[in-house]
Amino acid sequence: MPAMRAPAVPGLADTVARSFVAAAAFGYAFDLFQQTRDHLTDGAHRPFGDDFINYWSGAFLSLSGRAGEVYNFDAFHAFEQSVTGAPIQFYHYSYPPVLLLMSAPLALVPYVPALFVWLTTSWFAFWRVLHAAMPQGGALLLALATPAVLIDAIGGQNGAWTAALFGGGLVLLERRPHLAGVLFGLLIYKPQIGLLIPIALVAGRHWRAFAVATAMAGGLLLASVLAFGLDIWTHYFANVTVLRHVILEDGTGVWHRMVSVFVATRRLGAPVEVAYAMQALAAAAAAIAVALVWRRDAPAHLRNAVLLLGTCLATPYLQDYDLVFGAFAVAWLWQEPIDDDRSERAVQIACALVLLLPLVAAALGRLTGLAVGPLFILPAFALALRAALAARETKTVLLSGAGLTRL
Repeated sequence: MPAMRAPAVPGLADTVARSFVAAAAFGYAFDLFQQTRDHLTDGAHRPFGDDFINYWSGAFLSLSGRAGEVYNFDAFHAFEQSVTGAPIQFYHYSYPPVLLLMSAPLALVPYVPALFVWLTTSWFAFWRVLHAAMPQGGALLLALATPAVLIDAIGGQNGAWTAALFGGGLVLLERRPHLAGVLFGLLIYKPQIGLLIPIALVAGRHWRAFAVATAMAGGLLLASVLAFGLDIWTHYFANVTVLRHVILEDGTGVWHRMVSVFVATRRLGAPVEVAYAMQALAAAAAAIAVALVWRRDAPAHLRNAVLLLGTCLATPYLQDYDLVFGAFAVAWLWQEPIDDDRSERAVQIACALVLLLPLVAAALGRLTGLAVGPLFILPAFALALRAALAARETKTVLLSGAGLTRL
């Protein structure tokens, strides 16, 4: 049998990654400059920092005692236009009130510098966690060259924060379960990303992390009620109902950036009910896979990869910028030893698809009218799941052999 070894990074990939970093930095700076044509807009109703206008405006209004305006579409839009100084498209706050608490410090910094504080601190947190997840090295280049990082920055979004919390919880789970639970609990601001975390923690019998995560999430919910009252949650859920229909179920204007099973089904022409049924089947399959792998105590890097990639298949609401955490799935899948060139090529292709998806999803969506996200995720998920189950079987055989030897 050939000796097991780690997959090799092709020399061309390293050159491409470094070139991409340089091009991305220039492209982002140019894009940001374009957003100053008319005050803090691009002159075509796109604000400086794009979606960041929502986070900063929500933080400012809540810290100013005007949290009630956050979930009032007209009032919130009017305030955002007062910030940009020119008309912008319809932007809205789609996150639960707990994020108003978590992002409140943003309001202490003026809008433009706050954008750079948001992006640099989130990237730094993401990189530090990725560094911890990659003892073999290479974290800095991966953190810079992951295409989803560029998409996240252009959109002024929270993908790097989500990745830092999700990846950080997994990195710390064995060594510091209480801190891992805190990080998992903070993901309550984006509940669709944390769908499978409780299943993994329960199946893996990580009771301390599960208890702390539950307490953290519950504490944030209670704190938001104490800070803003119950009515703000009523308004939030009313908005969610509207936004679910406009963005998810009939989101013809934003579907090109969606990479979920639900949207893939809708873009094939299926009715909403069928899309929900397909999404439920995908979520159930992903949940069973996660429970099986975590219950069997597969190697940490494999069960983590299965959880992250399974989440992509389980949630109906997943956009390209959310896939910053895909870097962790790639890093962990890359740590699994391989024994032949065919396996190495399979890993290289699967990881490349995960990394490239955020970069090409929107363009392919506009070009083809389809959402191909699940097709890019499935190969890596299948590889991670197969390796996790095979590792457990190998471990069982070795333990049985050791037992026979002792006898």
